[in-house]
Amino acid sequence: MYNVLYDAWLREKENAELQGLPKDFYAKLAEYISRIRREGRMLDQKSAKARLISQELSNVKRLMEELVKLRFKKIVKHTTSAKPLTKEALTLEEERILPGVKSSFENFQSLLKNSLRGKISKVEEKIEPSKRILLRFLKEVPAIVGADLNVYGPFSIEDVATLPIENAKVLVRHGVAMEIETR
Repeated sequence: MYNVLYDAWLREKENAELQGLPKDFYAKLAEYISRIRREGRMLDQKSAKARLISQELSNVKRLMEELVKLRFKKIVKHTTSAKPLTKEALTLEEERILPGVKSSFENFQSLLKNSLRGKISKVEEKIEPSKRILLRFLKEVPAIVGADLNVYGPFSIEDVATLPIENAKVLVRHGVAMEIETR
């Protein structure tokens, strides 16, 4: 998986256009990170193998962070240009985030147009319902990449965490976690 990540990062860095990634790219990457962490915890921290695994994890995190930033910049660039963005180039998580990016851009365009016309724009703060759900884990779960592209976990039995609603619903539906009601 390291080579897949490196190749994706390199292609993204060398090309101006958004490069295609498998739809489950972030999920597989999260599983890989979880596996590295598990393996690292089982080793004597003074051993050469533990140091190598620690360095691998550090490299993976750095590459992943740079890859996500590069892709985000390109997605925003496409959103602000007349060029359409092909869904084939996006992962599942990026497809879910795209409407929010487009909406934000449209709001800023409206603000600019109204200001240039001499109109005062009324910007109202939207109070949205929580987009996160509090969960109690019923089974061990490896690290996952959330719909917001943040890495969550790994989780042990009885761990409690808040996750994006999209991810939380899937975990609850599969019996891996249960929602904790909040008031």
